[in-house]
Amino acid sequence: MATEVELPQLGESVEEGVITAWLVEVGDTVEVDQPIVEISTDKVDTEIPSPVAGTIQELRAEVDETIAVGQVIVVIGDGDAPAGDSDTSDDTSDDTAAADSTEATDDADRGGDTGGGDTGGGDTGAAAAAASSSATSSGGSGDDGQVIGSKALTSPLVRKLLREAGITPEHVEGTGPGGRITRDDAERAIASGGEAPAAGTATETSAAGADTAPTASAPSVTPPPAVVQAPGERQRPAASPTQIDFGGDREVTQDLNRVRKAIARSMMESLQTTAQLTAAVEVDLTNIMNLRAATKDAFKANHGASLSPLPMIARGVCMVLPRHPVMNSSMDMDAGTATFHRYINLGIAVDTERGLLVPNIKDAQDLTIPGIANRIGDLAKRSRDKKITPDEISGGTFTITNTGSVGTLFDTPILNPPEVAILATAAVEKRPVVVSDAYGDSIAIRWMSYLCLSYDHRMVDGADAARFLQDLKYVLETHDFGPELGV
Repeated sequence: MATEVELPQLGESVEEGVITAWLVEVGDTVEVDQPIVEISTDKVDTEIPSPVAGTIQELRAEVDETIAVGQVIVVIGDGDAPAGDSDTSDDTSDDTAAADSTEATDDADRGGDTGGGDTGGGDTGAAAAAASSSATSSGGSGDDGQVIGSKALTSPLVRKLLREAGITPEHVEGTGPGGRITRDDAERAIASGGEAPAAGTATETSAAGADTAPTASAPSVTPPPAVVQAPGERQRPAASPTQIDFGGDREVTQDLNRVRKAIARSMMESLQTTAQLTAAVEVDLTNIMNLRAATKDAFKANHGASLSPLPMIARGVCMVLPRHPVMNSSMDMDAGTATFHRYINLGIAVDTERGLLVPNIKDAQDLTIPGIANRIGDLAKRSRDKKITPDEISGGTFTITNTGSVGTLFDTPILNPPEVAILATAAVEKRPVVVSDAYGDSIAIRWMSYLCLSYDHRMVDGADAARFLQDLKYVLETHDFGPELGV
């Protein structure tokens, strides 16, 4: 029996998507919920999981093809792939004619062109992959019975990355099941210039780099040089995850990815259709930082999530917003109406390799700090892993962008319409400030930050913004969050 898998409904307002990469090919065996294809919509890039287990019988769509919701994209059966079927997703099909694996490998060893594109290095990688795939289909196997060869141990997406970098799969050590080459393996190989890692280091490298955003969107990745620092010396800020190999040229031009194009359109539309300005207050977060320091280890052990200042600030926002309904509203100028939301769908800006995404926590007003922290961690991880859905991007009512996490002192964020407000949380730093108490004024070292609120002046007056910021400042400085953290 065979199952025709249709493009599922990706969101209430999503009617179609573009296939950006096949993660499987004809003949592959898949499990239930295994990602099989990457789809790009006007809201988000996401991976579609297989609804059934079986063998890929047929791919019904090409990469870059626009597919309507409900259209069949792949056929999954119980047995082997039908004889004569071809893998329509395999980008190497045009390069496979009469490829000699030894010659191709020799060419690749000479380096090729790591900039990708229509270079000789790219074609070399494709030819080697094709030759190795041909050997695999002839029945080659390792000592342990594992089928070897680039096609059996890689996905089309991984082969494409390696081919564009001029690297053959045989030069990459796979850390996946059965030695399969994963995307992380490919990106590490590209970063190292195609040199095979030393034995026993691949797994360690994978674990150490688990929190590092991949950089496959660049033509080639060159890691920044290591900085040797003395103990106690101020740490140098991290470099951008995107590093460009100019290869001696003065400039490099590359296509914008779909997410970057969508961000560009929405940011320009936001500025052109709303009246935006920013207000800010300084806030003393000493109590919050001390509470975090005292509870973060136990919090991690009990809830499995990291306790940063962000979940506590987000909790404060959810406590304050009901007192300022205009800040949690949306407006429709064409209809001449304003909608006030009793619920809070709290948007959290997430930095991903493809660009900024803003999924939102549905009904955040019902969550305590542990719930908010877990939801932030979950949304961030799935956004970076392309597992976020369009519905999780849509429907936000208020957004927080934590630019302070990378040291920003002040920010003027752009609105995410139809929302009328967005809050930027700045860096939290120790500063000397004047403190007034029953004994008079004194100078103390306190954890200080800025809260920057951009708002739509068509809906929100300056006094409304100021009242909201002062109320939030009061809650963050005086409220006891200890009971929510078990203290």
